[in-house]
Amino acid sequence: MENYFDLTGQVAVVTGASSGLGVQYAKALANQGAQIALIARREEKLKAVKEEIESSYDTTVRYYPLDLTEFDKIQGVVDQIEKDFGKIDILVNNAGIARGYLSKDFPQEDWLAMINTNLNAVFFMAQSVGNVMIKNKYGRVINIGSVHSNVSIPYGRLSAYVTTKFGVRGLTIALAQEWAQYNITVNAIGPAYFKSEMTEKLLDNENFKGAVDAICPMKRIGNPGELNTTLLYFASKHSSYTTGQLITVDGGWTTV
Repeated sequence: MENYFDLTGQVAVVTGASSGLGVQYAKALANQGAQIALIARREEKLKAVKEEIESSYDTTVRYYPLDLTEFDKIQGVVDQIEKDFGKIDILVNNAGIARGYLSKDFPQEDWLAMINTNLNAVFFMAQSVGNVMIKNKYGRVINIGSVHSNVSIPYGRLSAYVTTKFGVRGLTIALAQEWAQYNITVNAIGPAYFKSEMTEKLLDNENFKGAVDAICPMKRIGNPGELNTTLLYFASKHSSYTTGQLITVDGGWTTV
């Protein structure tokens, strides 16, 4: 029986890989045989993730400390990854931040930080890795959008986040169209709420819990591992006719 998710011999780059969902994505890819390049700002956490993955899976893991908002450094890191591994087959564009204010009070500094991290860095990372994939005539780009790539929420305070995640959806569609000729697919995952370092405080908020209970048909947040099969589908060589898509993994949130 063929394992349609087998990634043996492939090289995957995961951004935002020092904690939370980025670690889960890296583990899911490693579990299917991919070699992993981890990117994030915090070197000590990256080192710990590398050691954890290599102790659990028979694969090679390297890490590359990088603040993705330092756009002029992205190309150098991508060049080093290509040198170290020889190629890049998969990019998981996962790094992101969330800062919540009412729109009338949103500080300019925080708005720009959101745009730079959640959208501009996603583009520049895709651009640099995409050029490697174009050269090799193969690639799987997986952008991490959100349930908020489709909808907002009555809880509010998410104007910048919603804007960036709608932008990720648009970027995914545009790149898919441009890069289809090179045998590169570009898709996005739209998670609803999962426990992570970024969402910890929000998930403890009683108003937010009420919003989840009212809006999500499953009346809960996502569980660990519930994003993995979507990730692996987009990463698979067998998903070669699927591009420009966003799959929301949201407990039915966007059906309401």
